[in-house]
Amino acid sequence: IAAMFTCCLGCCGDGGTGHLLLKEMPTVQLDTHHMGTDVVIVKSGRRICGTGCCLANAPLHQNKSYFELKIQSTGIWGIGVATQKVNLNQVPMGQDINSLVLRHDGSVYHNNEEKNRLPANSLPQEGDIMGITYDHVEMNLYLNGKNMHCPASGIRGTVFPVVYVDDSAILDCQFSDFYHTAPQGFAKILFEQQIF
Repeated sequence: IAAMFTCCLGCCGDGGTGHLLLKEMPTVQLDTHHMGTDVVIVKSGRRICGTGCCLANAPLHQNKSYFELKIQSTGIWGIGVATQKVNLNQVPMGQDINSLVLRHDGSVYHNNEEKNRLPANSLPQEGDIMGITYDHVEMNLYLNGKNMHCPASGIRGTVFPVVYVDDSAILDCQFSDFYHTAPQGFAKILFEQQIF
């Protein structure tokens, strides 16, 4: 019996420790390999400052994704979704078919066309939290947890969360551990291998 027990422990393929090695899942964060030349990313890939745009490191493969940003310092900024073909040095975004974004002035742009606008009394200010939902058709906006009923659509292909800054804006992105509960049916962004 001792020989059989030793054989079972020694046959695990990991040198006989009996432990399985688990691969740690990557963290969704701003991607320093997909950012504008004058963008600065700090705080473990969560804060953006400088001038330009940055994509997150995970595409939105799942059906219903949610992410947030906190406005740390106002200026020119935007948040939304974009393909990897977007020009990361062009501010503001929303000027072509490769991005769909909420701009700091409350307008939502795609392909140089205003698709929607936040209510005039709901413009985001310093300290506010903007939430974004995306379901492969429509992007919706939430201000401090409240649905702004401001849908926008039109972008096609594989998209990533995107943020841009200029004129001293500083934004903190939240891809998990949200300030507000994600809307029903929506969840944090998952890497493709986490979905299956």
